[in-house]
Amino acid sequence: MKIAIGADHGGFLLKDIIGQFLTGKGYEVIDLGAYSAEPSDYPDFARSVAEALLKGKAERGILVCGSGVGASVAANKFPGIRAAVCHDTFSAHQGVEDDDMNILCLGERVIGPELAKEVVGKFLAAEFSSAERHVRRLKKVQSIEKDFMKT
Repeated sequence: MKIAIGADHGGFLLKDIIGQFLTGKGYEVIDLGAYSAEPSDYPDFARSVAEALLKGKAERGILVCGSGVGASVAANKFPGIRAAVCHDTFSAHQGVEDDDMNILCLGERVIGPELAKEVVGKFLAAEFSSAERHVRRLKKVQSIEKDFMKT
């Protein structure tokens, strides 16, 4: 599985830890920056990761900023992207299984590296359930995107 990862300066260190963890687990990692701890803007990296998914260059994405919130807000502006901040393993797998979440957002200032690895592992191991109620809800989300977002 190809994983696009990105972070601003607030998530730079955790992004690198996660990238090394994923590579060690055999994932193909597409590191879209930041490549240093110099001040940067999370919307730029949310755009890069979202576009990688939308163009089929990656199957899932991970964004890291200070809290995870800004990255999530920016990523969710893209039609077809379902990003969420998850700092626990339940939300990480449930978000994929029930809501077809495709980008995991983490806050470097909120979560430690070891828990982050566990959360990432659960996110990547999960699959959308395709249960009727979840498909119905996903279609409603997609209808909102169609009605209110330019595609």
